[in-house]
Amino acid sequence: MAGELDPARMRISDAERHQVAEVLRQAAGDGRIDLDELDQRLEATYAAKTYADLVPITFDLPAHQDGPQVAPRSTVPSPVVVGPVQERHLAIMSGVDRKGVWVVPQHFTVIALMGGANLDMRQAKFAASEVVVTVNAFMGGASILVNPHTHVIVEGTGIMGGYTGPSGLVAPDLDETSPTVRIRGIAVWGGVSVERKHLPGGSRKALRPGH
Repeated sequence: MAGELDPARMRISDAERHQVAEVLRQAAGDGRIDLDELDQRLEATYAAKTYADLVPITFDLPAHQDGPQVAPRSTVPSPVVVGPVQERHLAIMSGVDRKGVWVVPQHFTVIALMGGANLDMRQAKFAASEVVVTVNAFMGGASILVNPHTHVIVEGTGIMGGYTGPSGLVAPDLDETSPTVRIRGIAVWGGVSVERKHLPGGSRKALRPGH
């Protein structure tokens, strides 16, 4: 897809160069390459700038498969899919629920009056690279779940209530393909919480939107 960053062209770090150097030294110690080859490959390793430069250096060595991995991540598609521009919901002493595979519109609005919303976006796709979720709650609120690959910005205002998150024990795993969820609104005597969790079923692999 046009505009996607080729992972093989991503820049590598010094730590990854050192990692490959250790693989080469181990291979020389095992007799898989001679000292001249070791010098040549080490020179190429420390001159490498991208994964495309680095990966071939240990491609013919068993340690490349069994030892430290330096191959680039698989290409992932754009998080943007065809979907609605906006969607509005009114929850009066009732609720709004979204879970599983669904498309988050570019503008998603919930008004909760003594009601609430449960929005599970862990398997969701997005109608834009940045979507805006507005939750206006009076004696109500919302619970929002995202996966590690989703970037979250919380801008809501709480009056005797509040907006929290993203919380949870799961560390974010963000890159240039990560969708952004911007959360706004006003919570009066209510609250909106955002929690980062793994995918349903306990999977630790973050779903890339579009998969």
